Amino acid sequence: MADLSGKTAIITGGGSGIGRAISETFAAAAASVAILDLDDDAAKETVAAITGSGGTASYFHCDVSSAESVEGAVAAVKGSGSGIDILVNNAGVANIGTATSTSEEDFDRVMRVNVKGVYQCLQSVIPALIESGGGVVLNMSSIAAITGLKDRFAYSASKGAVHTMTLSVAADYLEQGIRCNSICPARVHTPFVDGYLEKNYPDNKEEMFQKLSAVQPIGRMAEPEEIAKLALYLCSEDSAYITGQSFNIDGGYMNLRV
Repeated sequence: MADLSGKTAIITGGGSGIGRAISETFAAAAASVAILDLDDDAAKETVAAITGSGGTASYFHCDVSSAESVEGAVAAVKGSGSGIDILVNNAGVANIGTATSTSEEDFDRVMRVNVKGVYQCLQSVIPALIESGGGVVLNMSSIAAITGLKDRFAYSASKGAVHTMTLSVAADYLEQGIRCNSICPARVHTPFVDGYLEKNYPDNKEEMFQKLSAVQPIGRMAEPEEIAKLALYLCSEDSAYITGQSFNIDGGYMNLRV
């Protein structure tokens, strides 16, 4: 297992879903985990689970769509006495709709969180990474950034921006010792998926779950822990030669569909 001993990792949206799996996986690899999240209860529960298992974690209330909130949370992490070595831009929101059915309000909301939120975290954390002598940025993108998905207009646009921001950061800060990569998952079995099925298909949740699973050629959704293991590799010294890359973790979705 990769070792993150002596590293401090900021994980946005680290209280639930993929973010929680990353937080727990990084803590198990001996990182000091700083969870930035808007959901206080979920973040506190994750911190309790980590510390109860002997790991090190703390929680900072943060709305990534607010520059003031991000700046305050990052300052609090720095004020806790450690440098910052890793930033995982995981916080994000989903949206279903086409170019004509997506409201301006929904479009703006997705962009505020998924695009501006990443930008604001980069702007606040990159100087701290430079102060630490370099570090790693990992952005959570999606296969929606690199292929056409029905009814995902705003979400796809936002993840396309994350994809290209990854390339820009990798190019701009290479000489400062900062690596930047992204992960592009297909569908992952998170509480969001369960909530979506409960809301839209309360009478046939199991049937719809199987249909959503079958979209991936491998025949199932990814588990959050599988995404977290790839995140750990990309944020550890094991991947020291990798930057400016996007990694599909999609159960064969991009290359094996027939």
